[in-house]
Amino acid sequence: MLVPLSWLNDYVDINVSADELEKKLFDCGFEVEEKWQVGKDISGIVVGYVESCEPIPETHLHVCQVNVGGPELLQICCGADNVKAGGKYPVAMIGAKVYATAKDHVTIEGVVTIKKGKLRGYESYGMLCSGVEIGLNEDLYPGAGYCGLLVLPEDAEIGADVKEITGLNDWIFDVSITANRPDCQSIFGLAREVSAALGQPLKMPALDYTETEVEKEGFEVTVEAQDLCPRYLAHYVYDVKLGQSPAWMRRRLALVGNNSISNIVDITNYIMRELGQPLHAFDCDYLEGNAICVRRAIEGEKIVTLDEKEFTLNPNNLVICDGKKPVALAGIMGGLNSEIRDTTTEVMFESAKFARDNIRRSSRALGQSSDASQRYSKGVDEYATEMAMKRALHLVEELGAGKVSKTHRNVNTGNSLEPVTFKTSIKKVNGVLGITVPDEDILRILTGLNFQPEINGDELTMHFPAYREDMEDYPDVAEEVIRMYGYDHVTDTFLSAAQVTMGGYNEEQKGELALKNTLCTMGIYECMHYSFFSPADLDLLKLPADAKERNAIEIINPINQDLSLMRTTLAASMLNAISRNEKQGTLEGRLFEVASIYIPESLPLTSYPDERKVLCVGTFGNNESFFTMKGIANTIAESMDIEFTYEPEILPASVSGSESTLRGYRNRILRKSSI
Repeated sequence: MLVPLSWLNDYVDINVSADELEKKLFDCGFEVEEKWQVGKDISGIVVGYVESCEPIPETHLHVCQVNVGGPELLQICCGADNVKAGGKYPVAMIGAKVYATAKDHVTIEGVVTIKKGKLRGYESYGMLCSGVEIGLNEDLYPGAGYCGLLVLPEDAEIGADVKEITGLNDWIFDVSITANRPDCQSIFGLAREVSAALGQPLKMPALDYTETEVEKEGFEVTVEAQDLCPRYLAHYVYDVKLGQSPAWMRRRLALVGNNSISNIVDITNYIMRELGQPLHAFDCDYLEGNAICVRRAIEGEKIVTLDEKEFTLNPNNLVICDGKKPVALAGIMGGLNSEIRDTTTEVMFESAKFARDNIRRSSRALGQSSDASQRYSKGVDEYATEMAMKRALHLVEELGAGKVSKTHRNVNTGNSLEPVTFKTSIKKVNGVLGITVPDEDILRILTGLNFQPEINGDELTMHFPAYREDMEDYPDVAEEVIRMYGYDHVTDTFLSAAQVTMGGYNEEQKGELALKNTLCTMGIYECMHYSFFSPADLDLLKLPADAKERNAIEIINPINQDLSLMRTTLAASMLNAISRNEKQGTLEGRLFEVASIYIPESLPLTSYPDERKVLCVGTFGNNESFFTMKGIANTIAESMDIEFTYEPEILPASVSGSESTLRGYRNRILRKSSI
């Protein structure tokens, strides 16, 4: 998740440096994968005032005398059509770094260092810059999209760092949010944590708005699939005036990777980043039946989404419908048939909580992902659902984008947004931590987290906010205390009941290591694979339908189809490894793997499968044959003081000679390689 420091600073006063903030976030359990300054690639750019500007005869160039706050004026040659005396522009001094652009003056081709030059016989001691050349676009800074010099404000101080004026000194943090903290997958959510960590007060975003007496009569919302949609809010906005969003909103969206579209659409995207709650706006002119219904899709039902993709749905998919048809894939993407258009005059805002498992499965099954689905898949709390709707209506008023009617609907399953009262003991909390945290520190920390703590003797009473759905028991409280108190307070202690034992390998491990060493001395390389494989791998092995290897355990939530079964043989992984080597130009080699296969007693599972350690050896190349494998097997047998016997495999007459050789080869390996 991208978090601009300037945006975060709206909700909590950041009184530490970017490096210190990164450490604070890490101490609180949030990994900052990367941080960078917005203008990290440029340097040496200052505000310049053009004292004089004279055209160079028979050219499009001008020779300018530029004041950059130094003792002398700089002579700079410039070809921009908007350069003039009395203007203030970014000036790249000698040694400065700026972006190099292609002939279109838009496409960035890299970073260049400014040197002294000469144009048409005139010395040039720097460069007057466009917005693109210093890393800006129209959304990041008004006027930067013009194919010419970036015009700076008249009150800009001559010689001042341009980064300070244009916001290029801002910092972006790429923060990884753990699965148990979906309440932090937003700027405001992270601000709550920073507020507690820094001991600074949290500033709430404005949520006020004024409703008019206008109603959309007869409008109804029904939720048929309440198990998949516990809360659904809709609010009618009329007299919509579609237009461009203000510069501050466009800039913030640009910093987190969103393009500005229009004020209404921008409001939904802005709030998703700000509060973590996806919103959707329907054009009411295209909502038939004056109603919204949240239901499971009908088998074979179709919808075309905003990206103009058509999907055929089934009852596993949740859809938002008007009185006649689907108008959105719930939690994933809106429908093309109700999108916001230039002609839109009235909209219906949607804010809802959808079951994360359903959204995740639907998104994966349909191959359709979006920013909204990514957030819903991690979880959205009902507190944010209601807060986001209020925020949207406030911004509608603030931006003059429409008028808020009193028509609204709030359908829910009865879940309360009030804090949940929880009691535990100080002793239990400290017992989990193994240290004694002073009561005053516990109160300070939990107060900062908005838990409203009270201590009465050993009893600790808290009120968990609705957005903290992860808080369930006293170990969760202990985790909150220690991450804010500091893990450096935890001291090393030896377990009172522990016994010191000598380390080393057990007999099974010694035998496995001896086997691996034997194989390595024969020039065979060890390989390691996932414990999963694909149903297609079993088909490629030409296994019959009743083969025991097909009796495999299916993964409920596989990463992908290629890793959907727990492997019952190592042969498939080995053959895939050989195939990959040959494709990359390695045409001969010897490989082995010692790993477990998983044989279920019955399916569906009623007990743990039989986990067997198996050896698989694979050789490939023109010089390899059956006798290579037999020699390897004999060497293994000798090293383990055992004896192998070899028997031919009888295969159906329908199997061809080459296939028979391959299958017999495979089966002998599998049968004789069990450790």
